[in-house]
Amino acid sequence: MEDLKQRILHIIQKPHLAALATITEDDRPWVRYVTPRATEDLTLRLATFVGARKVAHIKNNPYVHLTCGVTDPMNAKNYLQIQGKAQFTTDKGDREICWFDRLKNIFKGPDDPQYGVIIVKPYRIELWGMESFEPEVWEP
Repeated sequence: MEDLKQRILHIIQKPHLAALATITEDDRPWVRYVTPRATEDLTLRLATFVGARKVAHIKNNPYVHLTCGVTDPMNAKNYLQIQGKAQFTTDKGDREICWFDRLKNIFKGPDDPQYGVIIVKPYRIELWGMESFEPEVWEP
């Protein structure tokens, strides 16, 4: 399991776009692109506006799904399907962990009152190969 965790980290610790799915207040799916930041324990952090629609979705239903890992579709080898439970925070430590330079185009800095973080704790991660019909599954 540790080898699988390291291979997952190798994928999600690189800068990339991911598709984040939430459930709206009227129980419909909503997907948008995000740029996750991963830590060694596989926790994902996503920068967001405090008043973003996804924040309201997560407060209503904290279960989310991310698809990620492909940075170049023509040379993709594998990708991840991540199921997790999310929460929203404006905690200073989480905002600093999530911060990266490209966010300067959106927020004034890690202390911007409009800047918040969605924390996703995965409970299932599937590692798929582009030619595989069965994933390798990580569960805590």
